[in-house]
Amino acid sequence: MPFYQSPGVYVEEPDKGARPIQPAGTSVLALVGLVRETVNVLEPGAKAPVAKRPPDTPTLVTNWSQFTQIFGDTDQAYPGGYLHDAMYGYFLNGGSTAFVVGIPAPVVEEGARPEVPLLPAGEGLLKAPDGNAVVKVTTTGPYDPGTPITVEIQPPAEGAPPDTFNVVIRRGSAEPKTITNVGTTKGKGVRNIVDVLPRETDNLLAAQILGAPAPLAIGQSTSLTQSATPTAKPESTPTPLKGKVTAAMFKGNINDRTGIAGLEAVEEVTMVACPDILAAYKAGAVSEEDVKAVQTFILNHCELMRDRCAILDCPAGLSPQEAIAWRKEKMNFDSKYGGLYYPWIRINGKLAPPSGHVAGVYARVDGERGVHKAPANEIVRGAVGLERVITRGEQDLLNPIGVNCIRTFPGQGIRIWGARTLSSDPQWRYINVRRLFCMVEESIQQNTNWIVFEPNDDILWRQIRRDITAFLNVIWRSGALFGTTPEQAFYVKCDEETNPKEMRDLGYCITEIGMSPVKPAEFVVFRVSQKAD
Repeated sequence: MPFYQSPGVYVEEPDKGARPIQPAGTSVLALVGLVRETVNVLEPGAKAPVAKRPPDTPTLVTNWSQFTQIFGDTDQAYPGGYLHDAMYGYFLNGGSTAFVVGIPAPVVEEGARPEVPLLPAGEGLLKAPDGNAVVKVTTTGPYDPGTPITVEIQPPAEGAPPDTFNVVIRRGSAEPKTITNVGTTKGKGVRNIVDVLPRETDNLLAAQILGAPAPLAIGQSTSLTQSATPTAKPESTPTPLKGKVTAAMFKGNINDRTGIAGLEAVEEVTMVACPDILAAYKAGAVSEEDVKAVQTFILNHCELMRDRCAILDCPAGLSPQEAIAWRKEKMNFDSKYGGLYYPWIRINGKLAPPSGHVAGVYARVDGERGVHKAPANEIVRGAVGLERVITRGEQDLLNPIGVNCIRTFPGQGIRIWGARTLSSDPQWRYINVRRLFCMVEESIQQNTNWIVFEPNDDILWRQIRRDITAFLNVIWRSGALFGTTPEQAFYVKCDEETNPKEMRDLGYCITEIGMSPVKPAEFVVFRVSQKAD
């Protein structure tokens, strides 16, 4: 209390009340994507569009019109990119606030070709045992002159569809690449060698069936070698974007506030998505390892910040079996700060990664139900189809490894049908649990600065218990915590036991908080039996 020096009447206003803790925001997306180096935008009040360079630092947008005024309309979107589609899907599904990080990249005009030596195509034949089926394999893209390529037919794995085989591609001393479940026809679980060979070899090899489709002879191989003599342009060449769009551009720099790294300076962000890394991968500008590096960087960023979650996409064109292999081999992450979604969705007559639309569903569920509600069994607005229809049997294999499927149900639309993180820890299996704890931790951190440098005694401990208990009581009443009473739902401990003299001498004031979050009913079982008389 103050000390007075002269007689008189003094009025004081001591602070005796509780300090309420306001819940932190949970629905702010950070979207990283490719933009043109210059876009034509129509500023408010202007009569004609003006050419401007889009910002490459986190830029706040709160609606679609504001986004187009900064980054251009859909006709100004980066060719082959998904930033505009993701942003539109986010707002359409319920999102209201986002920070956009544009990555300015040059636009290569259609028909432009990279300056690389073009080599003549080598070719070889693979035959069926009866000689009726003949598959011609050719090299269509340039590669190191004189490097031998061997294409070998091997037996399929046990349980593979009939009339299939594995194709093993050996390129010099590099690690062999195996393509599974391949055939000369296309059917359930069978991939036609004509379709799969160019895609799996980055357009290096192509196949053509010259005879009637039939199983190829197991154990045979053919060797293809190109000379170093330049010749006419082949049918397929590497993407012109190679070298112009790199993984480092997506990662960015914290000092310049660019890319994913620049999001460290934006405390409001709670979700991070980067669908255009897959646009670059689809165009051949980056490799599988680059995709893994960027998505790992996003997860590491979320782990570092501890208040946001990553929404990741699988590449396009993956079958369920390939998606399983991609998750286990290429995306072998173990993180409680991210979720992976599959397959791609069909919008506006084209396929697009689902992450932007999924982020909008996150925001919609947060507003309608709360962050404790799993963002699943929710309709994906704007999606008119899926790249691939997923069956229950296929999801039985995808769900346990943390791949959240998007599925279609008769009369129920297209829905998110998974709510798992990429963590192997059962405590952090569900996305809503992780996001609930992010919200609680961020809310407490934002509203308890008044504690710093206060006398570390029993009076302070009682005030901390009072404020935190009042906040968690509100969280419990909203349905986010399990228990019929507050004592069952949470506890707050801040006393001499958590703050012994040794810790107080070091300047620590420690509060232990325990919460019992509600978990989603992922497996609903109705046991039906006959009732005895």
